[in-house]
Amino acid sequence: MSTTSELVFIPLPIIGHLVSMVEMAKLLVDRDDRLSVTVLIMKFPFDSMIDSSVESLTASVATRIRFVLLPLQIPSLETSPMAFLYRFVESHKANVRQAVANLSACSLPRLKGLVVDMMCTSMIDVAVEFNIPSYVFIPSGMAYLGLMLYLQSLQDEQRMDLTTLNGSDAELAFPCFANPLPATKFLPLELLMKEDRQISMGHARRYRESKGILVNTFAELEPRAVEALAGLGAPVVYPVGPILNIEVESKKSFEFLDWLHQQPDASVVFLCFGSHGSFDEDQVKEIACALERSRCRFLWSLRRPPAKGKLEAPCDYADPAEVLPEGFIDRTAGVGRVIGWAPQVAILAHQAIGGFVSHCGWNSTLESIWFGVPIATWPHYAEQQFNAFQLVVELGLAAEIKMDYRRDLIKGSDSIVMADEIEGGIRRLMEGEKAEERRKKVKEASEKSRKALMEGGSSYLSLGRFIEDVTSQ
Repeated sequence: MSTTSELVFIPLPIIGHLVSMVEMAKLLVDRDDRLSVTVLIMKFPFDSMIDSSVESLTASVATRIRFVLLPLQIPSLETSPMAFLYRFVESHKANVRQAVANLSACSLPRLKGLVVDMMCTSMIDVAVEFNIPSYVFIPSGMAYLGLMLYLQSLQDEQRMDLTTLNGSDAELAFPCFANPLPATKFLPLELLMKEDRQISMGHARRYRESKGILVNTFAELEPRAVEALAGLGAPVVYPVGPILNIEVESKKSFEFLDWLHQQPDASVVFLCFGSHGSFDEDQVKEIACALERSRCRFLWSLRRPPAKGKLEAPCDYADPAEVLPEGFIDRTAGVGRVIGWAPQVAILAHQAIGGFVSHCGWNSTLESIWFGVPIATWPHYAEQQFNAFQLVVELGLAAEIKMDYRRDLIKGSDSIVMADEIEGGIRRLMEGEKAEERRKKVKEASEKSRKALMEGGSSYLSLGRFIEDVTSQ
């Protein structure tokens, strides 16, 4: 059957968002040969990894997925990363409009809609101009979507001043979780206290304008959040996850994998904090002290932070010993490895990994569940990742290290988590009866995540409903 329906994907050019959206495109074209996808790439000026990622993705996708690189735009750096991203996306609107016009001029395949990242909602305007449906892709979880719609409703419909929640001891009964949220601990206060709040609420309003919302989750993982959305006035929602890229990295060979092969099953704790995860030297020393005192086997992805004031990705140290305690590498040579950038999927898939100290990004959370690895929660940007660490703690899939740590992408962090706190979290993750109970629960969640994507599974059926909605219009 020839391709008859075309979708345009507009991802945010940040690794976690881009990869998830491309994997979504692969699911669609693999599932139905009537579909093709054009992915419009906005080149991010401060992340050289995007270029190599696009090259890798291009080599691994089906012929009915193509990439269009848009001309480079460099807006001025605003006072916050969120404000910069908003201006960055806005600066590409004319180029997106032209790309969509070129596709619309073709009689076949017929353009059936724009699928935009949750941070690219201004591109819904382009869909309106061309009289085609728009869909929003949420690379985070259902609870994130619910929170944004809930807060936007409190502000716009109930006229609540969200900034009054700051410093309040009252608990907010957010319906996506079993337990009320302490406003001072779990709510995204960065959104409530700054201009970023208006940008975030603006995105939430645009979610409501779309024809549907695709979410990288599965119903069995977030049943309360799925149920709660029905009362929040959301458009039709399609839970289609877990959407993961688990193939490419697993086929490569890395030196430290040879070391992992020699370790007992489930004995190694893996520390990795995402594509933008890094720490200042004082915090690095506290982590090192905690690892040494815990005597746990470890694999630690340690990366150099960008210069303060720079919106750039971290890089590897030429010599990690320059920031580690003197003699640390020699003293721990028998039990641990310190590496730079980490192929996270290949590591989490390894049978020697028994725990994952994580920043609780949504992709990392889904990967840990997929491979059945318990988490120790240490979110870097609590306002963005609260749904992941709140969820895994409620489900009994995680131990806690720090729940309200905040690190600004540009300014870094003034707070330090001390070695005692880190050591305690690692021990809770790796040792004792509760750790064994947690491991069993994660294994059960892993089985559910895989079944959701199989024929007849919840996400399989949800994706089928989306395809039918798109192709039948």
